[in-house]
Amino acid sequence: MDPAQPLPTPRTKGKTFSCDECGKGLTTSRSLKQHKRIHTGERPFECGICGKAFALSGSLQSHMRIHTGEKPYSCEQCEKTFTQLSSLKTHVKIHIGERPFSCEQCEKTFTLSSYLKEHLRVHTGERPYSCEQCDKTFTHSSSLKTHMRLHSGEKPFECGLCGHVFTQSKYLQSHMRIHTGERPYSCEQCEKTFSHSSTLKNHMKIHTEEKEYSCDECGKSFSHTSGLWYHKRVHDGLKRYECEQCGKRFSLSQDRERHMRIHTGERPYRCEQCGKTFTYSSGLKTHMRVHTGEKPYRCDQCEKTFSQSSNLKGHMKKFHTEEKQL
Repeated sequence: MDPAQPLPTPRTKGKTFSCDECGKGLTTSRSLKQHKRIHTGERPFECGICGKAFALSGSLQSHMRIHTGEKPYSCEQCEKTFTQLSSLKTHVKIHIGERPFSCEQCEKTFTLSSYLKEHLRVHTGERPYSCEQCDKTFTHSSSLKTHMRLHSGEKPFECGLCGHVFTQSKYLQSHMRIHTGERPYSCEQCEKTFSHSSTLKNHMKIHTEEKEYSCDECGKSFSHTSGLWYHKRVHDGLKRYECEQCGKRFSLSQDRERHMRIHTGERPYRCEQCGKTFTYSSGLKTHMRVHTGEKPYRCDQCEKTFSQSSNLKGHMKKFHTEEKQL
């Protein structure tokens, strides 16, 4: 061996290219070039949507899935999907029961040491991440990052169907149910389904008869403050929101927004089975019965069933009016 050449180490043995900064050995010149960006801080690959920059093109590609919602890595056991392979590998530990990191204070176990480290802040009360604008503190850096969007106004998650933007991916995922008609949360008492768990929670008050919000004008009570607020518009009679196209007025802004679709032709609710689109979510819900065969409206005279309440009313008028008069 040439005495001028350094002896191979575990970091460089069998590797041709060595980093001048830290001595790490790489197998190709390309790998060495990419590695050196750790030391130089160079980030040549920039996201065109949010401006975040990366040292590697592969990192940018993975990052773009945050905006597109693409999740190409799927768990074979539960079909849950992930944007990154590393997240899938971590998730698989849930199924095999591998949780090697244990909290000494409460004996809770974790799949990763980083999860344990974050968990310990529950016991210590440590909140090391602070917002420079409002001094609010957080236990996780991700929570601070999300919080900062309140100040910056950044909404990096965009719906590809209607253009609505959101500060968090979970809000976009929740919003997408408006278009797909998905209602994964079901009431065990009446089988009514909902798009969001919070809506189901509020709905359950109907069954418990919990109505703590009462109208001062007429005494009618409501399960939610929003219900009381909407109801009070009945008493003031004001229609504050006017359509600029036809002059029609509405008590609620969301009623005007829905009405505007008549003028714009917007039909944001799409059937995944046949592609037909609808102006309102109720139209999509009714249409889906064509595919499912569901007929929830039953005639109490002859037990004939219908997919729409209007069809039942028409049936009653045509065939059972005289029976009711008798």
